[in-house]
Amino acid sequence: MTQQETAPVPAPSKKAKQPKECFLIKPKEIKEDAKKTRKRRKKKITDVLAKSEPKPGTPEDLQKLMKDYYSSHRSVIELEELNLPDSCFLKANDLTHSLSSYLKEICPKWVKLRRNHSEKKSVLMLIICSSAIRALELIRSMTAFRGDSKVMKLFAKHIKVQEQVKLLEKRVVHLGVGTPGRIKELIKQGGLTLNPLKFLIFDWNWRDQKMRRMMDIPEIRKEVFELLEMGVLSLCKSESLKLGLF
Repeated sequence: MTQQETAPVPAPSKKAKQPKECFLIKPKEIKEDAKKTRKRRKKKITDVLAKSEPKPGTPEDLQKLMKDYYSSHRSVIELEELNLPDSCFLKANDLTHSLSSYLKEICPKWVKLRRNHSEKKSVLMLIICSSAIRALELIRSMTAFRGDSKVMKLFAKHIKVQEQVKLLEKRVVHLGVGTPGRIKELIKQGGLTLNPLKFLIFDWNWRDQKMRRMMDIPEIRKEVFELLEMGVLSLCKSESLKLGLF
């Protein structure tokens, strides 16, 4: 009887070891899976853009963005009306230009245009960018081109709309640099008219710290397209206004 009692003792001890071994294997598999998912997430970060070679923007890029933006709430006929003729586009920046050299290339007769411009509440050239800080950078970088031209900051940071409206009413301004949201607001309030406008330049290729171009930012993209519908598209089709992608 004593032998029969002692005989089955080792069997349960072996069974007890087996689940312990199985229990130790499972967390290893979970850790490996967790590492794999972490690696996959890292690949989705926009750091990939930093490694890829930048490609200069083209008129086709703008046309495609417009179609994508309006396709959900416009008819086929309305989408066709948004198409802009190739003649309304200036030569795009091939990423070799500074702002001054690009503007000199697309507008060689700037000095004559500037001298003949005497209309208040308007500008001859608008440069649209994503932020106030970027606008200040662009203003500094266009010194060689602008010469004696009067330049105005058209963004919201630290400047009230009414102040800008009064300045546009008082003086002749040749160049405006700013954000689409503020430019749109100035047009709405009657502080800025678009008819004398000859050049509309987008700060297209520049990327911020997150590697985003201005048209990659949903809010900016929305404001740009709303601005285009406030008379810009009709001026382009009448060929009195030219678009440039810097």
